[in-house]
Amino acid sequence: MVSALVVSRNAKEDLLRCLKTFFAGADVPVEAIVVDDDSSDGSAAAVTDEFPQATVLVQAKNLGYGRAANIGLERCQGRFVLLLSPDVTLDPQCVGRLADLLLTRPDAGAVGPRVVMPGGRLDPDARRAFPMPSTLFYQTLGLSKLFPKSPRFGRYNMGHLSESDVHEMDAGTGACLMLRRSALDRVGFFDPRYFMFGEDLDLCYRLKLGGWKIFYLPSAGATHNVKPVSAERERQISYERHRAMWTYHFKHHSEDVSAFSNGLVWAQIWGRYAAQRVGHALKRQRRAPT
Repeated sequence: MVSALVVSRNAKEDLLRCLKTFFAGADVPVEAIVVDDDSSDGSAAAVTDEFPQATVLVQAKNLGYGRAANIGLERCQGRFVLLLSPDVTLDPQCVGRLADLLLTRPDAGAVGPRVVMPGGRLDPDARRAFPMPSTLFYQTLGLSKLFPKSPRFGRYNMGHLSESDVHEMDAGTGACLMLRRSALDRVGFFDPRYFMFGEDLDLCYRLKLGGWKIFYLPSAGATHNVKPVSAERERQISYERHRAMWTYHFKHHSEDVSAFSNGLVWAQIWGRYAAQRVGHALKRQRRAPT
């Protein structure tokens, strides 16, 4: 059985659409565990009405993704667990194809599909290498965008590998990633120190340390229906992304480098954040009516 785990907060319409594609396209036994992270839009009631077979776990406060997902993982009964973001819709046979790879590859701890954006472009988080200080440096200078297919400059998003081929990767995206439950039990659940980004990279890193392989499977497809957000929400997202970068580096790599090098990484991360905030503020000023 495959357990879908969806953590949702105030995303009722997206959540219902996500669950509809999950149940409609599943050609294997499935269950759905929805962790409602203190929504105020009636999400929990809507899911219960439309999908009575789903288990809904309502939280009294916003726990953040990692803590909320860990509550859901405790209730998942499947041999495989499919992490799903509520703004993801699944292609037919996606669930079955991901499960088939885990069945035929006992060394695989996780597998991710070809996740595309609404325009058809591959979601850059769908296949990733583990971040290093050089990765952030190349992104800050814009080299990763200028040379996306370079094994060096485009390494983080693995642009040097064809998105049409099955291949190993370091990490997929928690928006749509199937995990082997036995591997998850061995390496542990999500680290609650991450609030809304970085949990998937951290988990994949620990899977790799545990000897498991992680695969990208383009024959399984999904769409990540990312929508524009408010300026305040965008600021929060940017902050949490950069906080997750530092949390990941400090947890996994800080002991391998000098204090001076760690200081450089910290300055690079938060300097990039500051530059982004200034850039967004200037854009808002130019767009403001005169």
